[in-house]
Amino acid sequence: MIKGVKQRNLLCGVAMAAGIIGVGAGVWMLQPAATAQEATVEAPIFEVDPLWPKPLPNEGLLGMTIGVSIDDQDNVWIVHRGAATLNNNEKGAELNPPVAICCRSAPPVIAFNQAGDVIHSWGGPGPGYEWPESMHGIHVDYKGNVWLGGNGAKDAQILKFTKDGKFLMQSGHQGKNAGSNDPENFGRVAQIYVDPKSNEAFVADGYRNRRVAVVDPDSGKIKRWWGAYGNKPNDDPEGPYNPTAAPLQQFRSPVHCIALANDGLLYVCDRQHDRVQVFHTDGTFIKEQFFAKNTLASGSTWEIAFSKDPEQRYMYITDGQNERVRIVRRDTMTELTSFGRGGRQPSEFFGVHSIATDSKGNIYTTETYEGKRVQKFTYKGIGKVRAGDQGVVWPKRSS
Repeated sequence: MIKGVKQRNLLCGVAMAAGIIGVGAGVWMLQPAATAQEATVEAPIFEVDPLWPKPLPNEGLLGMTIGVSIDDQDNVWIVHRGAATLNNNEKGAELNPPVAICCRSAPPVIAFNQAGDVIHSWGGPGPGYEWPESMHGIHVDYKGNVWLGGNGAKDAQILKFTKDGKFLMQSGHQGKNAGSNDPENFGRVAQIYVDPKSNEAFVADGYRNRRVAVVDPDSGKIKRWWGAYGNKPNDDPEGPYNPTAAPLQQFRSPVHCIALANDGLLYVCDRQHDRVQVFHTDGTFIKEQFFAKNTLASGSTWEIAFSKDPEQRYMYITDGQNERVRIVRRDTMTELTSFGRGGRQPSEFFGVHSIATDSKGNIYTTETYEGKRVQKFTYKGIGKVRAGDQGVVWPKRSS
């Protein structure tokens, strides 16, 4: 009898302990949700569209997808690195000899309409121009011209084509770079933007050079350039990034993005320095802001796009090291929230790289490394969202 009572008491104690642990775990699990409900901000709301774009024709695959731009008809243009960045088990149909019916690299330049259909695809070496060793960045300008950069070891040129892939112009020459003060050649360009007001092309130049270059888009002539804080750029050794040290007076490599707002402010991503610097278009420095300042390796500030309200109240920053899209108040450079996380599902990222917004405010992102894709995030208006980090932004299920 005594033994039975002891066993019952032991079982009751275990059950009570388990209940206490369960309640504690429940409270622990509920606490972040309660905190998240309390910590909200007003910001743009997005949901991933997992069905965009449609599958590529001819069993085509994207390699490292390294640029995105929106034209005046809301078509989405991307550029990717193709077969060189596909594994052999991904491109069995184009091996010599072929080993399978699946798959092959899609053409490097692809345009999708709003429905997700491919409407243009072209690119590669051809007569009269030097195709980049490694693609980087695409921009469709206000005249409908398509600009391409490259960050291969010898890439010192930018290219201009029609939307149908007809070659128009090359500025700079492969293998000719003479450093960050070269008046004729670039240094592994990351991104290009042509200003419709001034008809000037602004170049994030780049992975070899450490400057912003301004180019006449009709002649290709380099007009002026500057480094961090508007300083004359130099190519002195940078040393490893130290988040606690005083900021360098020069850009680190790469100078990874260029984004011009409607009010004429020019935003430049100093990627491995975790900062964005803001300039007037003549190179006059205005301010800077750090984001996730303790991020090492590839850094936190990759590319920038703006919201589509007239004031462009918000800007969106891709962070391919932390796998986030950061939503920032543009006037104060204050981060409000972010979305995404590392992974391979919709609204997750593997090397989120480039970003653009269409006229409706939808966001498009591309992924480099093994990400190899483009994703669409549908704009759902302004509202209350979780401050800090939202995680994945899947569509809400209907009840």
